[in-house]
Parts: sequence; structure tokens; C-alpha cells
Amino acid sequence: MKPHSPAWLDTAVFYQVYPQSFADSNGDGIGDLPGLISKLPYLKSLGVTAIWLNPIFESPFGDAGYDIADFRKVAARYGTNADAIKLFKEAHKLGLKVVLDLVAGHTSDQHPWFQSAATDPKSPYRDYFIFTGDEPQKPMFGDSTPKTADGEHFVANFLPFQPALSYGYHQPDPAKPWQLPAEHPACLKVRTELRDVMKFWLDLGCDGFRVDMASSLIRGGEASAELARLWQGFRAWFDRDYPEAVLVAEWSNPTQAINAGFHIDFMIHFGETAYTHLVGSPNELQGKRRIPHVFFERSGEGDIRLFLDNYLKHYTATAGHGFISLPTGNHDFQRPRRGRDLADLRVLYAMLFTMPGTPFLYYGDEIGMRNIDGLPEKEGSMWRTGNRTPMQWDASAPNLGFSTAPKKSLYLPVDPAKDAPTVSAQLADKSSLLQFTRTLIALRKKHPALGNAAAFRPLYAEAGRYPFVYERSDTSGRFAIAINPGEPARSVELADFKGAKLVLAEGAKLTGTTLSLTGVSFAILQLKDVRTASTD
Repeated sequence: MKPHSPAWLDTAVFYQVYPQSFADSNGDGIGDLPGLISKLPYLKSLGVTAIWLNPIFESPFGDAGYDIADFRKVAARYGTNADAIKLFKEAHKLGLKVVLDLVAGHTSDQHPWFQSAATDPKSPYRDYFIFTGDEPQKPMFGDSTPKTADGEHFVANFLPFQPALSYGYHQPDPAKPWQLPAEHPACLKVRTELRDVMKFWLDLGCDGFRVDMASSLIRGGEASAELARLWQGFRAWFDRDYPEAVLVAEWSNPTQAINAGFHIDFMIHFGETAYTHLVGSPNELQGKRRIPHVFFERSGEGDIRLFLDNYLKHYTATAGHGFISLPTGNHDFQRPRRGRDLADLRVLYAMLFTMPGTPFLYYGDEIGMRNIDGLPEKEGSMWRTGNRTPMQWDASAPNLGFSTAPKKSLYLPVDPAKDAPTVSAQLADKSSLLQFTRTLIALRKKHPALGNAAAFRPLYAEAGRYPFVYERSDTSGRFAIAINPGEPARSVELADFKGAKLVLAEGAKLTGTTLSLTGVSFAILQLKDVRTASTD
């Protein structure tokens, strides 16, 4: 039987909120849930339909909340469980869904499960984790070797203080008794614990989960089959008991993730290569010369095929079964700013908000917030500090409207630039990036042929050539989108353009079947029902 997919996903546009940096209601310098609740009307006005909220749970905050000490309790700095319930209810009144971040693969070393397991070999939680005795284990990040106060080594999932939960190994090594098979009773008990955590929040009113490091649960070699069975089991439970709830993967391999039962998977800065060939390595310094060049580069020397070939492999394997997301950004990599005039962002967004799949808008990207370079590490942020700074609401208010706290008490400093973009200024400017983003989202909503589930077909995508032109279509109509992020002017002639109408464009002129594009430009055209191609 085909898995159920909630109908609301066909038109979903997500907005990612980094809670400690979004809106501070009590003046302590840290964003919180009451602050987010107060901004729900703003999110509704953007046109988004769902919110993804980074972890809000009890934590020592060694990794900004991804080190969880209590999966069922909101951290005091964000508010209370009652505030979370109020958030769900108030969002639902406005037609907004709320998706929480689920850290499935590990806990904090301060979690009671781990504290018990690390101090008592007979603890009922002992096999929830992977203790390796005197055999050191290297974490993904961090210099120290994970071990208990008694010197016993264990497997960490990301940083040394994040002990991995034990979901089992593919083909366990008999010489390593701590490698349990995925069907071991202890591993199945961990799955039950995870399901119970999800049930707790779903019953309180949340609408699903974005799963952190979703592909990390089963270990050892080619574990894809066991991993797929694990998540397919959760998806079957969702379909039966919570059919309107969603699972979003941080996997960056949509074919694997959607086959494993996720409704959505990101293509981002790791794993598959499509995203980095489109916008570059998100953590490289701005202005650094890229080899190979990426498509969204003013030199106009990129190759759209490096993106498209990888993207199409996953799109053709998943269309009709789940959705791919190409987000504007997120908390793990730099914001996509290329120039201070925002023209590059407008062309980038014209593509991201007209591609198939599910758009995800990172907080502040709608106003062109910039990375703040040179900030010290905060709560394990490593290279990511500069893209987690406070939301910029109002230039006339203290701390750009984020908080009334003294500057020294802010979670992170606000953008100190005199031209720091703000919501209030851009709401008053019809030509602003904020208004442009709203227009794109509204256009996507108005025309189902531009929507999440509508068909996608490249019309002009030649190696080393610009622009990139693609078609979106369904039974209601056809659109062509032409994207030229390079500075050189371009033109393209396509039979599909005959009788077309420019719906939204910047730097574009259509003459017969020839579309002329200035540098850093785009066009969205509504097509007549004719079909296909030639260029200069």
C-alpha cells in the first residue's frame, strides 16, 4: 500500500526559526517561545505555511540545544511546555504548522539515561549507549576522546559530549561485543523510546519533526537496508496514528531518505553535490575564487549540469513519493549573500521558489540578513556563529528590535552595520527583498503549476552555458523560468516562448521566441500550450 502523504505538503512553504535568535519577550537577551508567538502574524503575512523550530528542549547547551538532557521538557530559557502548547494552538489558528527538531541519534552526556548508564554497569539504560571499554572512539567533531568520568570510552554521534544512542550495527563484529545487531532487544527499546518522545509532542499538538542527522542511527558499513527499515517503521506508525504529521530528514540524499519513509529531504552542503554546485561551499569565504566555478557566481563560468545531473537523479527517483528541499540556508552554513545590492539574492530566490519540492526559508533570509564575520564561538557553533545572529526587526528599536537587554547580555550581537536590513524598513519599501520574497511565495500559491508537486523539465541546460531555463507544469498550465546569475548578458530562443507572457521578471525582455536577459537577471513566463528549442 502506498504511504499516506498529508495534503498540506503539496502547498507547504516552511520558515526555519532559530529560537534563541528570533524574538526575546522577557529582556534576558535570548529568544523564547512567547517572543515567537508574538511574531506569528508576521510569518503568516509572509505567506509561509509551516515553521521548523530548532531544538527547544532542556540542555546544557554545549551544542546550542542539540545536546538534549530531557526530551520532554522545554528549556527554561525558551519558556515552558505550556508555552509550547500555546505556540501550537496559536499557529494553528493562523493556519500554520509547527515542526520540532528531533535529535534522534544522541543525547547530552548530562541526560539521566547516560548518567545512569555511565555509572552503573547494571543500569537498565546501559545498552541504550555504546560503551567500548578501553577502545577509543573518534567523534565527528571535537578534539577530545569521548569517555566517562571512570575512563570508559563510548561512541559519540557528533561532539564528544553527545553519546550516540544504540540503534544497532550492520553486520556486527563478533570481536566487539558492544556492537549489537539492529534487532537486538536493547536497540528495539531505544526505538520505542524515540517513538514515545515523538508521541509526547504530537499529542501536545506539534505537526511533525525535522530529524537531525537522520542517516546516522544504524552503524557499520552498508547499513542502508537496516536504516530504511527503521524509518519505514516510524513512517508506517505516522501514517496509521498521525496521518497529518510529517517527517523531514537531514540526510541530503533524497532517494535514500524518501525511500526510507521521509516526506521531505534537504539537498544541502554535504552528501550529494547538487547544492554546492549551485551556490558553492556554504562555508567558504565570500569572494573566494571557486574551482570549479558554481552556477550562482557573477563570473558566469559555472556549469548548470553539475547541479542538474545530480538533482535529476534524485528528482526522478522521488517525484510522486516525497519532496526535495533546496533551502535558502540554515543554521549550519553561511547565509547566501553575494553582494550588498541584493540582486544576486533576488535571482537565487527566483529559482529556489519556483523549483519543485518544498521551499524552506531561513529566518532573516527574507530581508537579506548578512553573515557577521569574526564572532567568537557560541555554544559549540564552530564556523556557524555568524549565521545565527539575532533577527533584525526594527532599526529604531534597541538591538534592532530583537531584545531590550543590554548589548552585553545578548545571545549574539546584532549586525552593527548602519545599513543592517530590518523588517520594518522593508515592509515600508515596495521594492525590498522582503516584498519580493512575499511576491514569489504568493505566485507559487496562486499557480499550482509552480507548486511543490507540479512537474519539472529542463528546457535549456547546456554545460557551461547560461541561462538555465526549466518548465513547471500541471493540468492548470505551464511556466518557464529563466535564470541568469552571471554578469554577462545572455539570450535564448525557444519555441516554447511563442505567445508566452512575462509574469515576473528583472532584466528580461521577450521578443517573439527570444528571451534577452541582462546580467544577474531572471524571468518567469506563463507559456501557451506549445512545445521546444535553440540558443545563441
